[in-house]
Order: sequence, then structure tokens, then C-alpha cells
Amino acid sequence: MINDSASAKTADHAKSPAWKAIVARYQKPAVWRAIWQLLNTLVPYAGLWYLMYLSLAVSWWLAVPLAILAGGFMVRLFIISHDCGHGSFFKSRTANDLWGYITGVLTFVPYHHWRWEHALHHATSGDLDRRGTGDIWTLTVQEYLEASRWQKFAYRLARNPVILFVVAPLFIFLIKQRFPKCEASTRERHSVYWTNLAILGVAAALCWAFGLAAYLLLQLIVLAVAGSAGVWLFYVQHQFEGVYWGRGKEWDYTTAALQGSSFYKLPKVLQWFSGNIGFHHIHHLSPRIPNYHLEKCHESEPLFQSVKPITLFTSLKSFTYRLWDEQQQRLVGYRALRIIRRQQRQATQC
Repeated sequence: MINDSASAKTADHAKSPAWKAIVARYQKPAVWRAIWQLLNTLVPYAGLWYLMYLSLAVSWWLAVPLAILAGGFMVRLFIISHDCGHGSFFKSRTANDLWGYITGVLTFVPYHHWRWEHALHHATSGDLDRRGTGDIWTLTVQEYLEASRWQKFAYRLARNPVILFVVAPLFIFLIKQRFPKCEASTRERHSVYWTNLAILGVAAALCWAFGLAAYLLLQLIVLAVAGSAGVWLFYVQHQFEGVYWGRGKEWDYTTAALQGSSFYKLPKVLQWFSGNIGFHHIHHLSPRIPNYHLEKCHESEPLFQSVKPITLFTSLKSFTYRLWDEQQQRLVGYRALRIIRRQQRQATQC
């Protein structure tokens, strides 16, 4: 947990404009690093699909592990698309849009539409008054207590780990991303339509090569692994012990980045597959920093290192968080409701 003194120290430093000059040094894309990352992600991903094709003639027991590994590479492909959406992966906007679209098709995400939604997430992350776009559904304790029985049931269902990390990712990437939002602009809408058409073309080609049933099963495994991992990463990045949330004028962008976004310190192999997105406090502080510069930026400044890391083991505690307690300024589980209800009854009696 980030203790009060550490949080206060981070908040004080965050008010200083010095961090802007620091992050500016890491906002310059490196074209050869970007190209190398494309090669060491796209080539193995394509190779794994070819190995899956060959392995089907031998045994499904060979194909399934390859599909699981391909899911890891799909996470990395998503991070590349994500960086392109921020305009940070390449210096050229055309290159970002081109490769963002290609990797978006491979990860079942419409590039321009997702970029628009994700920009809203960055602008509102940690703001209780602007929840609802690109975030995990999170109610305050009081909102939950005032909700109807049906709303409480829906909320508990949505926050159930099986729904949240197994069912929801498949729904998001297979169904939700196939339709544009009503308020989306023409470009965002066309992004969805063209992406859907491209996905259909890729799927048709792979169905011809693998057979319909084999392709659908393998693609489902790849997408399930990548989707579950992706949603878990996103969840832990903003639902952890010591997280910051604010309202209205009290909300602060820099504090929301350094204290409202986690430093998820993963084992090196998982850090590689997740494209350094564990340095999420740096990413939210400056989305223009490409993923291949995030670690170096983090290590360059004591302010960034003052953010206490969450490890793979300690992140499991995030499973227990369900609601935001505005009085205590922390995330709590459903068990805390008993104490709060008891306190409310006692206050009413008095």
C-alpha cells in the first residue's frame, strides 16, 4: 500500500513542472526500435499460426499450446496499436495510422474508433464525475447503497471475476468492437466498418487454410488469452490499494497519473509480452512516450520511482476490491458494506 507520507510526497513533487521537462526527453520515437518491435512481434505471431496449421495434422495437443502462446503475442500487438493511437510509436503520423490499423485488425480493434474512446479515458481517468468511458464500471459505496435491487445484481454480476475476466473480454473484442458508438464521428464509424471487413477477409483466408471449425476454435483461444490478460492488466492499472480518485475541481491530472495509475512490476518475460504497459503511471503522465522508452523514463527520475510497485503476487488483492469509499478515500469490498450500514443505522438512531 502507498502510505500517506509517500502519497503526500508524490503529490507535492507532482505539482512541480519539472516532470514535464523530464518526460519530454523520452517522447521522441526511435524508428529502428519501432521497426524491431514490429518484427519481433509480427513475425513470431505469423509463425505461430503457421505452426498451428502444421500441428493440426499431428495433434490438437500441439496446436492448443501454440494458440495460448499466440495470445501473448496478440497482447503485444495490441500495445503497438495502442501506441500508434497515441501517435508515439513512429514519428510519422501516416506510419502510426497504417500500422495502427493493421495491428488493430489483427487484434479485432477498430483503430480510429478505439483511439477516440481511449483519449477520453486518459482525459477522465480517476475523475469520479466523469466515469463511464473506457474504464471498469465502478460505483461508490453510497451509489451502491442507493441502487435498486436489479442494479445491485447487475453490478455484482459485472464485477464477478468469471464475467469480468473471461466472458467480458470475448464480448468486448468479438461483439462490442464491431459496432460504432452513436456519438462517433464519420471517420470513427468508417474505421469500424473497414476493420470489420478486413477481419472478415483474414478470417475467410484462414478458414480456407485451416477449415472453419479449426480456425474458429484456435482464434477463440488466442483471443480469449489475449483478452483476459488485457482486461486484467487494465483492471490492475486502475483498481489497486492506495489508488487515487477525485471529484470535479479536486481532481488533478498529474496526481491521477502518478497515484491513480499503477506501477505494475512484472517478471521480465511478462513485461516484454505486455509491452512495458506496467509502467502505467508514466504512460498516463505522458501518453506520447512510446512503450519502448517507458522503463528508461521511470528509472530517470526519483519522483517516478517513489510510486510503490505492485507485484504479480500483491496484485491478486485487487480481486477483492468492488466499490470506492469516498469517506475513507479507498477501494473496499462488499464486506465493508456491513460496517457502513451498521454505522448509518446507529447515526439514524442517534
